[in-house]
Amino acid sequence: MPDLMISAAAPEAGIAVVAAITTELVTEVRERHDLSPLATAAAGRLMTGAVLFGSGLKGRERLTLQISGDGPIGSVGADTWLLDENLLGARAYVKNPRVDLPLNARGKFDVAGAVGEGSLQVIKSYEVGQPYVGVVPLYSGEIAEDLAAYLVKSEQIPSVVALGVLANPDGVRAAGGVLAQVLPGADEKAIATLEERALAMPPVTTMISQGADAHALLHALAGPIELRSHRSTDLRFACLCNRERVEAALIGMGADELRRLASELPETEATCEFCKKIYVFTAEEVNELAERIA
Repeated sequence: MPDLMISAAAPEAGIAVVAAITTELVTEVRERHDLSPLATAAAGRLMTGAVLFGSGLKGRERLTLQISGDGPIGSVGADTWLLDENLLGARAYVKNPRVDLPLNARGKFDVAGAVGEGSLQVIKSYEVGQPYVGVVPLYSGEIAEDLAAYLVKSEQIPSVVALGVLANPDGVRAAGGVLAQVLPGADEKAIATLEERALAMPPVTTMISQGADAHALLHALAGPIELRSHRSTDLRFACLCNRERVEAALIGMGADELRRLASELPETEATCEFCKKIYVFTAEEVNELAERIA
């Protein structure tokens, strides 16, 4: 089924819910980065979380999630932004794409072991003004719990976050997630209802593997609560890189370093860490960049 995000709200019950199928997105990232199944699970969970967090983006706003830990995976990052009114773009990367660890005690990917201890950074860039940056210590390293903890600590929004990626050496079988938040002014009953529904809900990847779409995920968490104002958003892998951005990054290396590169190499290659596109600059072009800042 195509990747899709559905959002809805139940004002009377005091909750808002958003769900997404991200199997194609995660497959694209796995193939571009040649990820191990464990790295696929980590990148897929974070990118799915970014998509869910980005359900309220408008205009040229952009959301970035960054996990930095002391585990063998290093760092994991994901971005999302609107490509048009009903289309959300997303991308992700992993510092160590081939990381591999034994399954954890529950027989699942040991994402927490791969991530280790560290921090979660959330950056929200707006059309006007300075970006918002929130940083919190990792709660568990399992990503879904870390995102829920961030919402409580930094935004005072009690939430339930469920993320899942089912992958093996042959590919991605299922990926998606669901996020439910308590609306301002809701009472303790709304929080209790969410917690009960989260415990009763089957694993996300189990439902997707059995044919559940984003609507099914949405209502699995909401249960008997009547949801209103459904909104659908298509999802697609995208990247923000271009030659001008790469030139700016090279210029940041300084004139002396650029001249050294030009004298030692006939061509200089720069690879986008998100989409893996390779940009090639001749020695003459590198010298021209050096002259701009000389």
